[in-house]
Amino acid sequence: MILPLGAALITLLLKFGAYLLTGSIALFSDAAESLVNLSAALITWLALQIAAHPADMVHTYGHDKAEYLSSGTEGTMILAAAGFIAYESIGRLLHPAPLHDLSWGLGITFSASLINWTVARVLLRAAQRHDSIALEGDARHLLTDVWTSVGVIVGLGAAWATGSYWLDPAIALLVAANIVVSGVGLVRRSLGGLMDKALPPEELRVIQTILDKYTGDGATYHQLRTRKSGPQRFIDLHLLVPGRWTVQQTHDLSEAAEAEIRQTLGQASIIIHFEPLEDEASWKPGE
Repeated sequence: MILPLGAALITLLLKFGAYLLTGSIALFSDAAESLVNLSAALITWLALQIAAHPADMVHTYGHDKAEYLSSGTEGTMILAAAGFIAYESIGRLLHPAPLHDLSWGLGITFSASLINWTVARVLLRAAQRHDSIALEGDARHLLTDVWTSVGVIVGLGAAWATGSYWLDPAIALLVAANIVVSGVGLVRRSLGGLMDKALPPEELRVIQTILDKYTGDGATYHQLRTRKSGPQRFIDLHLLVPGRWTVQQTHDLSEAAEAEIRQTLGQASIIIHFEPLEDEASWKPGE
């Protein structure tokens, strides 16, 4: 986490320097987003420290959900920044002001964007490797910041060339709208994890295909439930088998299915409850 924290601090200083140099509200909006990036990097680091703690007697399922709190907090901060940027932009639209030293300001902002893009690519690879929503949220936020900066640079370049300085607050409003989309997406994903949303449809299809493969010989299953906490998947279901089957036979079937699910999807805590196929009570919901 030293890399994103260091990069966030450097880009923040560069962008606020560009804003102070030019007086551009669009560059101010870009700098404000970098301030959120720095705060988000700190929150992500803290969340990953908590999530790394093993399960204990109080948190028997582990601490992985700390990552969802991190991404939700980051999304909320993004939305707050968007609101502040919009407020400042409307004020500048009503009271336009000239800009200064735009060539220097745009050059500084471009340099900061290159730093953010490089760090975002590194974080995305790490997020995929560790299946971490916290790292992914940080990376995608940085990429959003990069595209925001590109839009600001292009728009202010046009304002500089044409003298249409009303473009400055107009661009800042577009920046605010863009980061709202990013913030809403992070909050939705965070809420999905905190509310124990089921695994994605493509992962559910994988699980069902594997279960169908192993339950075709007189056995079946129902009440499949799934959720995810950080990188860990939780899967439970009821396995209905003929009453004549031995415990060993049923156990071997479930072990084979569990092994293939883990081999295909990765980390998974799987609980399979055995029930006799012929007993009507086995088919009742919640039984």
